[in-house]
Amino acid sequence: MRQKRAKTYRKLMHLYSMSFGFRQPYQILVDSEMCQIAMDAKLDLIKQFSTVLQGNVKPMITQCCMHELYLQGKVRQPAVDLAKTFERRKCNHREAIPGDECLSSVVGDANKHRYVVATQSQSLRNGLRIIPAVPVIHINRAVMVLEPPSEATLKAKELTEEQSLRPSAPELATVHKPMPKKRKGPKGPNPLSVKKKKNPNPAASARPSQKTKAESSDVPLSTTQLPGQKRKRDSQEDNREEQSVEMTDAAQSITSTRTRKRRRKAPAIPSPS
Repeated sequence: MRQKRAKTYRKLMHLYSMSFGFRQPYQILVDSEMCQIAMDAKLDLIKQFSTVLQGNVKPMITQCCMHELYLQGKVRQPAVDLAKTFERRKCNHREAIPGDECLSSVVGDANKHRYVVATQSQSLRNGLRIIPAVPVIHINRAVMVLEPPSEATLKAKELTEEQSLRPSAPELATVHKPMPKKRKGPKGPNPLSVKKKKNPNPAASARPSQKTKAESSDVPLSTTQLPGQKRKRDSQEDNREEQSVEMTDAAQSITSTRTRKRRRKAPAIPSPS
């Protein structure tokens, strides 16, 4: 195989593996006509499949395709022997049907099992191009060819890429709504640098639980001191002051008598002879 063709086949299989989940070993559905042409051209099918797909392969054949080979007689016995080496794929058909119909039913509408179809039937190849993600292989002049992706495959690839970029439903549930941005506007002064306002009516702002001096004192409201007026002395206060003065005078008199007695009792100093 030429280097340029091998590079294109590598890109094609990378597309199928990344977008549609194809994995090795690749499952290849082979029809009866492919086995006959391979024996006529003396091709090693398993080796050719691995070089074209550039990976490990697992060729498979259905019971209906095997029935077609048996109908060819002993002339196609080498093709029957080759098909017996492949893995048998159950098609669940009680009576044998044509190979094209059998392969199309096995592939289905979406190719959920990710089969690669190797066929020489032109009608089957045209029908498989409508189904997305179905690689098709055929032999042209003893050369095995991997067909380019169909339009349905390319559209399905674009859809899968768009879905992968969008967040899923559980991801959308976990995403929080963005907070609204604050609008920039004129800022007020610093509250620490602003001078406090004076209260014009201090009496009104006083707490109701706080008692005034007039309420807390035992003196009646008629005798309370008014602003700008001197406080008058009560008779009780005068009596208390007189008693305190008398007590200080008595204490001073007692101390003075004690000092006199001490002076009298002191011995006289003898005069020198």
